[in-house]
Amino acid sequence: MVNKTISLFSTLLKTTLCGVFLITTTIIAQTLEDDFEGNGNISNWYGDFCSIDSNFKNPVTNGLNNSDNVLEYHDTGDQYANIRFDANRYLDLSTNYVFSLKVYIPSNGIVGIQKNQISLKLQNGNTDEPWSNQSEIIKPLILNKWQTITFDFKKDPYLNLNGASLPPTKRQDFNRVVIQINGENNNDPILAYLDDFYYFDTIQKQDETLFNTLVWSDEFNQNGAIDSAKWFHQTDLPPSGNWYNGEIQHYTNRLENSNVKDGKLSLIAKKEKFTDQGHTKQYTSARLNSKFAFKYGRIEIRANLPTGVGTWPAIWMLGKNINEDGAYWDNLGYGSTAWPACGEIDIMEHWGHNQNYVQSATHTPSSSGATINHGGQYISTASTGFHVYALEWTKDKLVFSVDNKVHFTYNPEVKNTSTWPFDAKQYILFNIAIQPSIKSNFTQSSMDIDYIRIYQESTTSISKTTQKETIVSFPNPVIDELSIVLDMNVSEAIKLDIFNSQGVLVMSSEQLSEENKVTLTNLENLPIGLYFLTYTINNKNFISKFLK
Repeated sequence: MVNKTISLFSTLLKTTLCGVFLITTTIIAQTLEDDFEGNGNISNWYGDFCSIDSNFKNPVTNGLNNSDNVLEYHDTGDQYANIRFDANRYLDLSTNYVFSLKVYIPSNGIVGIQKNQISLKLQNGNTDEPWSNQSEIIKPLILNKWQTITFDFKKDPYLNLNGASLPPTKRQDFNRVVIQINGENNNDPILAYLDDFYYFDTIQKQDETLFNTLVWSDEFNQNGAIDSAKWFHQTDLPPSGNWYNGEIQHYTNRLENSNVKDGKLSLIAKKEKFTDQGHTKQYTSARLNSKFAFKYGRIEIRANLPTGVGTWPAIWMLGKNINEDGAYWDNLGYGSTAWPACGEIDIMEHWGHNQNYVQSATHTPSSSGATINHGGQYISTASTGFHVYALEWTKDKLVFSVDNKVHFTYNPEVKNTSTWPFDAKQYILFNIAIQPSIKSNFTQSSMDIDYIRIYQESTTSISKTTQKETIVSFPNPVIDELSIVLDMNVSEAIKLDIFNSQGVLVMSSEQLSEENKVTLTNLENLPIGLYFLTYTINNKNFISKFLK
């Protein structure tokens, strides 16, 4: 049954590439909302140093707010009281930057000398100090009146707690929303009521890029040395006799520093005295270049990271045209462009002094070295478990994720040679660098890689046809249900199948549409990951993808 399912899914994709299976133009609506009547998708409201009741009877019903239930927010006088929730994704404020809610404060609900105000703060809930890089908008309030307050992070004045932070609309690391009334650093009690929180990602049409063809991979199924048909050991020291960024290791081509065993590649950083090219160093490691270069696609690497203060593992990419003596493609005569004009894409970097924080970044002539173009997230088991580090690279943007959780998108408004050298082929690098801060008790640690897979759109594809009818599916990512809105009349039952990223059928449903809408429910038990939804309407086949 599993083999049959995989074959069916492959047939669907193959049919797509042959021009029979139509790729739709999708509209994705991602909302965060709660009306406290059981109709929202925010289930993790939390009160910091205050009490909350998300099922409280509305104390004042009027024309603006006749709902039965609201959220009661009761600060009994703590210095840092606020309420908050975490989204299930990082928010993209580049196009969707407005939050709104209703608030009511009775005249006896706010005391002391504080201003009548409400603030909405955006934070990264995956960091140890979420407030340290927050952005905040403060709005005035009127007492004894339900009012709708909007927070526009593009047009409203905002406060960055860290002055070095980018404007909110240029950041991709916000996943926590914090609401506070009357400010911090006071002990004045507050009683307030909130309702109808809403954040709506502007509906956008987009031609779906389906990276459905595996064009290059290494599953590391052989034992011993790396596959020399796929990988090159970069060992030549730069002219200074030292690697860049003050690194203190030798890279070698020995099995002691890189080998394949039990289906995994291990890059091993070791403490050992080693002399090569006339220089003696106290640490060795490995640096691999892929003998495959490409432009655009989805890159996935499943890896477990090394540990130790001073270790610096990286999974990254450089332009095939980089002029770097000793690099594989430069040795073949392709080196024509210096760094950073060749472009560098860091899919994953991890510093041992900041265990479990992984970062992605881009280096271009517009920003390199200590680049401002970066984002990351905390992975609690970065060095004790395998995780999938991925990049989706299109002509428009770079999207970085871990286990399908996006933490950084690079999409400059102006794309030129200074900001966007990513319109030419790049190749993959794996390495572990050693920094001077390495601890004296370090002996060795490895980066273990289960596989690398690169997917692209098939070059044999006939030009895609976009449906005249509009298919709207939301939310994406999915929490517990997925709605499909059809701009067409559908009388027959619609069969919907969900496949995981390995092509295994995980759910099927057949149902009639109601008012041109079909809703798939009971999706909360699907594991986190990428899924493909297939369905047939009026004898036309569709495929779309969504994240859980």
